[in-house]
Amino acid sequence: MADALADDYGLSKTRRGPRLDAPALDYRPRDPENYRPGIGLIGCGGISAQHLNAYRHAGYRVLALCDRTESKALQRRDQFYPGADVYVDYRDLLARRDIEIVDIATHPQDRVQIIEDAIAARKHVLSQKPFVVDLDTGKRLVELADRSGVRLAVNQNGRWAPHYSYIRQVIAAGLLGQVVSAHFSLHWDHSWIIGTRFEKMDDLLLYDFAIHWFDLAAHFFRDRAPLRVSATVLRGAGQRARPPMLAQAAIEFDGGLATLVLNGAVTHGQEDHTVVAGTAGTISSTGPSLSEQAVTLYTADGWAAQPLEGTWFREGFHGAMGELLCAIEEDREPINNARENLTGLSVCFAAIASAKAGRPITPGAARRLEEV
Repeated sequence: MADALADDYGLSKTRRGPRLDAPALDYRPRDPENYRPGIGLIGCGGISAQHLNAYRHAGYRVLALCDRTESKALQRRDQFYPGADVYVDYRDLLARRDIEIVDIATHPQDRVQIIEDAIAARKHVLSQKPFVVDLDTGKRLVELADRSGVRLAVNQNGRWAPHYSYIRQVIAAGLLGQVVSAHFSLHWDHSWIIGTRFEKMDDLLLYDFAIHWFDLAAHFFRDRAPLRVSATVLRGAGQRARPPMLAQAAIEFDGGLATLVLNGAVTHGQEDHTVVAGTAGTISSTGPSLSEQAVTLYTADGWAAQPLEGTWFREGFHGAMGELLCAIEEDREPINNARENLTGLSVCFAAIASAKAGRPITPGAARRLEEV
């Protein structure tokens, strides 16, 4: 009946048309052709396992690991890089001439001084996200890296999740025309934070988690500056975690809109859905998790389904580091450079400020977070 109704209104042909071959776009992580630098990882907490697993899979040379708690660094070394050296003082790692790249995976409060010291030691830096808690501090670090002649990138690994990486390539190829809207709808179980340091963050959902989608929205609309952000957060009925697990945000651009709808307390039937529409086409991605997504592209010529390979964590972390390495080899700015990252971060800060103030906030007006 639904199909018949769609046919009556001419919707089936409009929505689908003939099936086409998916455009061959290189959405997989890139590796440099000849550049094989030594890499050092500072910060061996829980997420570091994803960094190291991706780097090992990519064949990257991790020479040293550092953590103030030596046992954490020793555990990661034994798991992933048995030949790596272990340090408890990051300055000892920075002193090594055979290490050219530093992956800094500490919490934001500890990260600024380490980034400053890494830049002073003439190391290229991949900073964990969120980059900073103060936009002015971020701007200062970007300028410091520029003066020192090193690359400063941010580990926005979501850009290289297979479905988002393919969407980025579709946009870059002009297949959507000018982007008009980007809608992100996420329903998942974020209860893993219970009892961890993350549960103490009042703004956890919009800050530590949604920064991926604020970054993606800014990147999808990268030719236009964000104008206003409106957001709300609240506690969901029955949620177990302390911070609010429901949130929504709307980001206005000139002639465009991005929206996020987040529910981090879904215990049954998790689903993630993305739709990006432009003046010449639409691409959608749907699946039960961020690593299981089916992508479909619609244009005036018809529709195409793109089979995807890889997962968010492995390809995401591989892609973020691989882009930095390729940028160094090719003597250019990485697409995940810290300067561009400040746009997405300004949207994130504006969303948090909007949720607290109950009114739209202009990105850049909220310069820093008071609590993290």
